Amino acid sequence: MIPPDNSSIITTISTLIELSVAPVFLLAGVAGLLNVFIGRLTRIIDKLERIDRLDTSKSRDTKDILKRRAFLVMRMQNTNLAIFFCTATGLMVALVILTIFFSALLSFSGETFISILFILAMFFLIIALLLFLREIYFTTSYIKTKKLDTYS
Repeated sequence: MIPPDNSSIITTISTLIELSVAPVFLLAGVAGLLNVFIGRLTRIIDKLERIDRLDTSKSRDTKDILKRRAFLVMRMQNTNLAIFFCTATGLMVALVILTIFFSALLSFSGETFISILFILAMFFLIIALLLFLREIYFTTSYIKTKKLDTYS
């Protein structure tokens, strides 16, 4: 049997675990987003490597190749930024979870700090998602432009 004073500790720990479950699900979602972003970045890098292997000195389409390369570099930089902000989101959420536990274990009031970290996490997530939207726009606009060039 658990002594009376230990039962309150177990209740407190159970409550802390319950409070940290929601941020853990958020971390799982962020990990999924990172997986998507990294997949896109990998494809962009593969395309850049193929372009860099081309011998542009003998090509009549050198201008188009260089234009395509610059476009891919811009997409790569945008995706890198999205990965940065998504990773920062994960870091902020992890700090929220740690702060929840430390505030209970060390008996300090961490509500303000937790709120700030969570607001930062949401801000970083919004930036990452906006950058991802921008990446999707870049990709679709390039495809639309190429189709128009083909039909001209």
